[in-house]
Amino acid sequence: MIVRIMGEGQLTLADGRLAELNKLDDELMAEMETGDGPGFRATLQALLAKVRELGEPLPDDSLEPSDLILPSPDATLEEVRELLSDDGLIPGGA
Repeated sequence: MIVRIMGEGQLTLADGRLAELNKLDDELMAEMETGDGPGFRATLQALLAKVRELGEPLPDDSLEPSDLILPSPDATLEEVRELLSDDGLIPGGA
């Protein structure tokens, strides 16, 4: 799976790793529903850090179609709301 973090680049991530990301995605969804800005910010940072940890960066000159697009680290709560599906940011969650 190819994952793009907006403003950063793309990483390859094994499909089996999505389950590890879903817990953070569920937390992010809950914080968005309650309007917990500080919690949202911390969880978004943790989610992106986990993707960077589990993923393998693609070369900067590589441009592959992204299977999953995640917000930039400085995205606002409103910007992230626009990217959400029923499952959250990560497919197969909530």
